[in-house]
Amino acid sequence: MRIDYPRRNRVGWRRWFPSWRLILGTAVVAGVLAVGAFAAAVVLTPIPEPNDVARAQTSIVYWNDGTTELGRLGDVNRVDVPLSAVPDYVQHAVLAAEDREFYNHGGFSPTGVARAVMNNLQGGSTQGASTITQQYAKNAFLSQERSWQRKSKELILSVKLETTVGKDQILGDYLNTVYFGRGAYGIESAAQAYFAVPASQLTVAQGAMLAALLKSPEGMSPDRNPERLTARWGYVVDGMVEQGWLTKKDRAKLTFPAVKERSSSMQMTGTNGYLIDAVRQELGDRGITEAELGIGGLRIVSTFDQKAQAAAAAAVREQGPTEGTKGLRIGLASIRPTTGEVAAMYGGADYRKSPLNNATMAIGQAGSTFKPFALASALQNGISLDSMWNGDNGRDIGGYTVVNYGDESWGDISLLTATENSVNSVYVDVENTVGVDKVADAALQAGIPANTVGLTPNLTFVLGTASPHVIDLAHAYATFAARGIDTSPTTIVRVTGPDGSALYEAAASGRQVFDPAIADQVNYALQKVVTDGTGAVAQELGRPAAGKTGTTNDNKSAWFVGYTPQLATAVMMVKDGPNGLPVSLSGTGGLDTVTGGSFPARIWTAYMTGALEGTAVAEFVDPFADGSVVSPSPTDSPSPTMSPSPTDSPSPTDSPSPTTVSPSPTDSPSPTDSPSPTDSPSPTDSPSPTDSPSPTDTVAPTPSASP
Repeated sequence: MRIDYPRRNRVGWRRWFPSWRLILGTAVVAGVLAVGAFAAAVVLTPIPEPNDVARAQTSIVYWNDGTTELGRLGDVNRVDVPLSAVPDYVQHAVLAAEDREFYNHGGFSPTGVARAVMNNLQGGSTQGASTITQQYAKNAFLSQERSWQRKSKELILSVKLETTVGKDQILGDYLNTVYFGRGAYGIESAAQAYFAVPASQLTVAQGAMLAALLKSPEGMSPDRNPERLTARWGYVVDGMVEQGWLTKKDRAKLTFPAVKERSSSMQMTGTNGYLIDAVRQELGDRGITEAELGIGGLRIVSTFDQKAQAAAAAAVREQGPTEGTKGLRIGLASIRPTTGEVAAMYGGADYRKSPLNNATMAIGQAGSTFKPFALASALQNGISLDSMWNGDNGRDIGGYTVVNYGDESWGDISLLTATENSVNSVYVDVENTVGVDKVADAALQAGIPANTVGLTPNLTFVLGTASPHVIDLAHAYATFAARGIDTSPTTIVRVTGPDGSALYEAAASGRQVFDPAIADQVNYALQKVVTDGTGAVAQELGRPAAGKTGTTNDNKSAWFVGYTPQLATAVMMVKDGPNGLPVSLSGTGGLDTVTGGSFPARIWTAYMTGALEGTAVAEFVDPFADGSVVSPSPTDSPSPTMSPSPTDSPSPTDSPSPTTVSPSPTDSPSPTDSPSPTDSPSPTDSPSPTDSPSPTDTVAPTPSASP
């Protein structure tokens, strides 16, 4: 074929446009070369043995020093069985779930590959192999690499498998190596892990459930998402009917099978189990699956500091209550403000006894710990710390009669004094003046999640009727400590492969959500809470600290949230009743009323003392270093800019009635707005301290509204 280019017998742009013969000829040559290269690759690619595919390379989690082992992820469990030991209906369930045309295709589905390519090019979620042969090939090249090169290898191997071994062998090898969750690789281990029977004794319903898990062993775990798993199970058994592998009559008799309780690894014992599980969950959020963790040989450096974690466990053990502890939950979360790194976390006494993490999963009504968000919003809107407000008891504000703790009237006081003493009437007035929505926005800016239980914008918002997680309040206060920079919490510093290649590296990506001058004034006011107000116990830390106590109606939760420039820490105490609903803390530790200034503040102080031992004392930025002072002079209170309409009023189930806000030691969530964990720790779950606070150690509860 003679190439005449540019074309001499054409004029204009046609001289530069190739003839159809040249285009066709080039395409044919390229096609032949591509087919030849693909064929050569198929011939030269070795077929890995199943044992090679499932070779266990346990992933290790380290403390933040990068060398001391914290624990391991993935208790690999795998036992080979011949395909003949797997009932036909279990094989059919797997085919119905993963590859209904397995016995009819040549290893891959052209339409499936095209669909995955288009989805990936369009920026959708990563899609890959769809046939069982391709999935087995993917397992053979299992790594965290997500590249076209690996996809090509998988496609080549799938064709090689189909041309050299039988379908039954491919299916058998697949069933012996695929991951089912709970550390189980292969159908035999999965049958034992979920039903305590060998694969040969699985029922139709059980086999279908295991097949349903294959799509997402973590996302459809019966321990975490039983609803999704049940729906997927229905899809599998219906597919068996469609393929003629199960009769409609037998399908109608099937019910979702009972699953045995998951047994925790011994390495998850004690408080460290909560840390390892938190790392596992964040890895999943970052796209690293449990299958990859189980045999990928990853090396994960966590953010957890061994000294700080020991201090957290010791603080709860030594400063927590010793009596009246049945159903008690204590949660602690500590964050480095500038990086978002979680330095320590107390989720409970023993992960194996109670896997619900009190720091990240349990909730409690926040009480007066929400007042700093109103303070920040007020400062943003031109209201100063020395502005004067009426702190009298029983004031009517926006249709609510607000009662201060102890029915105390304070007269005209500054916003700073109201902060130190947590005066309800002033803070409800501030919220009404600034605007409920603006105060709620400040909470969201600081880091309180928008989906927090009970987070309803109304006049009781400032009194803490919402129920956040412990780590949420630690995060929000860390934003103030970082001078208004919000950095999302993380438990991971970096992840590397078994060959040392970097797979993930944390990078602090903070956002300036409050002006530094605003944050500095919030910090100044919250330091006064410690030096002159309800958080006086924290003075024992012996270095500059800011913080806020929080208690709720009926004494159903108690908080202390505080920080230095280096570390922000939240401590919460709640108690579950026999039915799993929150009950009063009264009687805990021998106290009639457990306030944020009692056990929570003592635990916080003991923890921070241990965690910061040996570190330099850091000072907060003084917002009045230019010589200005906060010395209030009596002035008229700012006029309210809005009053809530009837639609703004909280409902009877989650907040005060429309007519009064009556004080009591604490703010209590109703059963409908403050769900409690379903499992309660036994008295042995609550660490025993060496001493309990005397009555003189107990600071009066933070004033708060009663529902």
